[in-house]
Amino acid sequence: MRKVLILDTTLRDGEQAPGYSMNQSEKVQMAKQLDRLGVDIIEAGLPVSSNEDYRATKAIAAAVQNAAVTAISRCVKADIQRTWEAIRKARHPRLHLFIATSEIHMEHKLNMTEEQVFETAAECVAYAKSLCDDVEFSAEDATRSDRAFLLRLFNRAIQEGATTVNIADTVGYATPTEIHELVSYLKSNLCDPSVKFSVHVHNDLGMGVANTLASIRAGADQVECTVNGIGERAGNVALEEIVMALHTRRDYYQCETNIDTKQIYRTCKLLTTMNGVGLAPNKPIVGVNAFAHESGIHQHGVLMSPQTYEIMKPEDIGIYRNQRVVLGKHSGKHAFADRIAELGYSMSEEAIVAAFERFKRLAERKKEITDKDMEALIGAGALAIRETYSLKSFVINSGPMISATAVVRLVRDGQEYEHVARGEGPIDASFKAIDRIVKMQAKLENWTMQAVTEGEDALGEAVCKITCNGHQVVGRGLSSDIVEASIRSYINAINKAVALEEQDQLLQEQEN
Repeated sequence: MRKVLILDTTLRDGEQAPGYSMNQSEKVQMAKQLDRLGVDIIEAGLPVSSNEDYRATKAIAAAVQNAAVTAISRCVKADIQRTWEAIRKARHPRLHLFIATSEIHMEHKLNMTEEQVFETAAECVAYAKSLCDDVEFSAEDATRSDRAFLLRLFNRAIQEGATTVNIADTVGYATPTEIHELVSYLKSNLCDPSVKFSVHVHNDLGMGVANTLASIRAGADQVECTVNGIGERAGNVALEEIVMALHTRRDYYQCETNIDTKQIYRTCKLLTTMNGVGLAPNKPIVGVNAFAHESGIHQHGVLMSPQTYEIMKPEDIGIYRNQRVVLGKHSGKHAFADRIAELGYSMSEEAIVAAFERFKRLAERKKEITDKDMEALIGAGALAIRETYSLKSFVINSGPMISATAVVRLVRDGQEYEHVARGEGPIDASFKAIDRIVKMQAKLENWTMQAVTEGEDALGEAVCKITCNGHQVVGRGLSSDIVEASIRSYINAINKAVALEEQDQLLQEQEN
């Protein structure tokens, strides 16, 4: 079957969206998971946007083992040079250049004529080629551009050394029929048929996946997408939806990807853990209702044969039907590690030991340990950082006729610190008590709580987003006690803020 390449831009286009920012360690961990997922090209960032993005891109380039690593740049030589410095140590580096090609963008954003755009693009592609063998050239807002101009521009870019050309439906304007015709026209008229043709589609009108699949039918060799469809405005095309559409309908598309579909669920879960933004229950492929059946007719059909109402198997994306494992408080680390491997997770010995300690504490409080519990435990340690502060104990006094009061005791460097505070409720009081201990100016931006497992002793996952010392960080806490989960999420966020502050101080010292 024809191979379709997957360029993932979660760490660039996806991360640009409000509320989805990640720090360097989170980006590196996400890049490693994308590598395990089988992504062909990882777009690591926009290095010229900030020193932080430059450093993160450089770290990703050094960490990724299999995928090509690219970073995007405007058609400006200084930007291209800076971008190359960030990715040059990658095993498979790619320079990605873009320039706007629609009349509205050229006039109002670039203040350039068509010929100026043409010459600038040609000159910059040639310069990029002098630095890197693999060069991708993108036309921003291509679906609102003159197709004759696009073809002339792409052919010139190819002559200057571009190995991939890409059209971007930047504002999600196209329809499936229109984009199919555009891809067919451009691809069939390229001066070098061996050059890869790519599409980058946004979802403003809800047609992102349909437009991308129409492009593939028209002959596109590469698609650009993000995990969970994150991105500016209505988002980008969701990687998991494109991959599973091609996987499920191989008979129709006659295409395949290099993606290990069994890594899809954990990749999507990791991203929600990092940014604290949950998925809609009816989100295709990975939403909690994607494989749920409530209708009696549907339930009967699925019990008789899953294929009656399930066109995909949960196992295909890494969700296992066996929800109960024979593990408990007397289980050993070896059995625990074996179950982690069976669930498809790859963890270091150090991470397994830490997860096992969390498992033992949970087993003391829960009657039954399920696969979902296991996944929650693993996720809780996925973004482990040094614990500057750890929770020792807390006492809550709350009721409808009294002010909520919290007494929280934390440990730092072996020393215990305790404070008491009043608040609008037990969570607010607890957070205020923590603020008094750590003496940091933290502003709570958002807080959510949801059950991640079933039953009366279900694990609750609290996610809080705070702004502290100019950084926005997400904290996560897990417990069968919702107040404890909330407190742990806030402490986790504070610890991340402390780590970022220490990192800023170190970088400042190095610069001085």
